[in-house]
Amino acid sequence: MLVMFLRRVAGSFPHSRRLLSSSSNSRHDVSSTIMELNKEMESVFGEPPSSYLASSVTDEHVVAQEPQAASRKERESLIGLTHVGNTGEAQMVDVSLKGSTKRTAIASCKVILGKKVYDLVLANQIAKGDVLSVAKIAGITGAKHTSSLIPLCHNITLNHVRVDLTLNPEDWSVSVEGEATSTGKTGVEMEAMTAVSVAGLTVYDMCKAASKDIVITDIRLESKTGGKSGDWSRQ
Repeated sequence: MLVMFLRRVAGSFPHSRRLLSSSSNSRHDVSSTIMELNKEMESVFGEPPSSYLASSVTDEHVVAQEPQAASRKERESLIGLTHVGNTGEAQMVDVSLKGSTKRTAIASCKVILGKKVYDLVLANQIAKGDVLSVAKIAGITGAKHTSSLIPLCHNITLNHVRVDLTLNPEDWSVSVEGEATSTGKTGVEMEAMTAVSVAGLTVYDMCKAASKDIVITDIRLESKTGGKSGDWSRQ
């Protein structure tokens, strides 16, 4: 477009034609020629040409690369959104081509009971029974049903699930830690987090008759191993 424009203007101004032909092999000379053409156009039309035309020689390589750069940025922005399809719909990730590795994940949460409920749990005087034992079994069961609870999770075979609950007298709480292990093509982070979540909910359910002020907090992944992303730890 710029070349056609220059040729058209040069055809109207002989002096410009001479400048264009003598400087076609040099970017610096072309820029000088454009400045001369701008002055001639301003003298004829009373105003300079648009800044886009004046700068198109130096910027044309940038313009040519913009679509490719934009496309690359769009692709990079979608990295990690593996549960989103090309048209934005939810989808279950196809892991058939991934290799099987040993995978582990550890998660945790805290259940803040308050002094009254804490003392009842410590003394095993909650009406529903042994809070920590029931919550432990509930957490293990929850891990095994993760794919039924989280729509896009794969139904995987678990090698082992561990759920531990510890009473903390300093803040009258229960610390819950869950671990899930598997050998397969996808991780077990959700299984570990589901285990501690269900265990925490069970503690609440067992104790809610004694208090409604119980708070389940800090549900989080602590560490994971295996898979393409490798090992990760919160520490």
